[in-house]
Amino acid sequence: MATDIKDTAHAVDAAAVLGLLSSRPRLLALGEPTHGEDTLLDLRNQLFRQLVEQEGYRTIAIESDCVRGLLVDAYVTSGTGTLDEVMERGFSHGWGSCAANRALVRWMRAHNDGRPVSDRVRFAGFDGPLEITGAASPRQALTALHDYLAAHVDARLLTCSASTLDRLLGADDRWTDPAAMTDPTRSVGRSEEASRLRLLADELVTLLDVRTPQLLAQTSRDDWERACLYGRTATGLLRYHHGMADTSPARMTHLCALRDSMMAHNLLALSARGPVLVHAHNSHLQREKSSMRMWEGPVEWWSAGALVSARLGADYAFVATALGTIRHQGVDTPPPDTAEGLLYALPQDHCLIDPRHLAAALGDPPPAPRVSPWFGYASLDPAHLPGIDGLLFVKDVLRS
Repeated sequence: MATDIKDTAHAVDAAAVLGLLSSRPRLLALGEPTHGEDTLLDLRNQLFRQLVEQEGYRTIAIESDCVRGLLVDAYVTSGTGTLDEVMERGFSHGWGSCAANRALVRWMRAHNDGRPVSDRVRFAGFDGPLEITGAASPRQALTALHDYLAAHVDARLLTCSASTLDRLLGADDRWTDPAAMTDPTRSVGRSEEASRLRLLADELVTLLDVRTPQLLAQTSRDDWERACLYGRTATGLLRYHHGMADTSPARMTHLCALRDSMMAHNLLALSARGPVLVHAHNSHLQREKSSMRMWEGPVEWWSAGALVSARLGADYAFVATALGTIRHQGVDTPPPDTAEGLLYALPQDHCLIDPRHLAAALGDPPPAPRVSPWFGYASLDPAHLPGIDGLLFVKDVLRS
């Protein structure tokens, strides 16, 4: 069967990726089936560098805290802070410790040095301030939004004071208690204070919206966009904490959906300012429903990619990544009757495949997905190939 697709395996470069698409998308997303492997991240860096230098992409967004990412953006665009500081404080999920992420930030800073503002490449996190163990306090985002509005609009238009927000927020560890992820009764998300904060956050976001012409005349577009980010984050976190306090069987399904909704709105906002390169797990970028088995059972939800694709159409493109082995995690040579097994027979260490050709080679109905021997790796589902614009295959992921 490998002879059916070997002539369609391309070198992994910007021209080959865009050659699979009918037009250059505004949002070009590259997914990965596992996290933290520098083999995959190094390929991402090479491809994204080409797309920036050759195709005019000007924002790189990764699956990391959107508020923390502002520190990285300030560093790569203007040199604010140091590389060590932004790698420690500018990333969530431990991504700052990845050598390939450090290399990406270093390259972005070097690329921007001496360039005009309009030609600099920007960095963004597009995830919410969330971890699998819980969610951040809404304090930082909510108070930053209030500070921006208080500095530029008539005080009589503000429906609350900074001291009122501080009193309602209380201690941050009330919000970040890790026990609340598995015990909804430990969450403060449906307390009287949280309910009041949700209303106040909505009113502040509405004020930001209705005063947009004035605010854009008085402040920079970057400042206004940052305030919008704070608004999305504050309301999203309060919504998420409300969901954490849910005791119904739909709790985790709702939380997963809320997280990807926050991601989607951040991506849509980034796309409004120009072409964006996106990197995250395949499950956050695919057009099909995502699924995961958690401690409360299986959950399904629409990913950020599905939500964005529904709105942007052809302006969204998704290149998934599949792999053969991660031997240091117990993921050995794939069975030959799987999609990965077929691709593993190709001679290249890594290549770009047209999903249509792979689907034809696999036949109808397609084979079942490869059984993942390690929880940290999600295999390719051949039934998803019609919703994938390009497939990057990496034969062997080596120990970092």
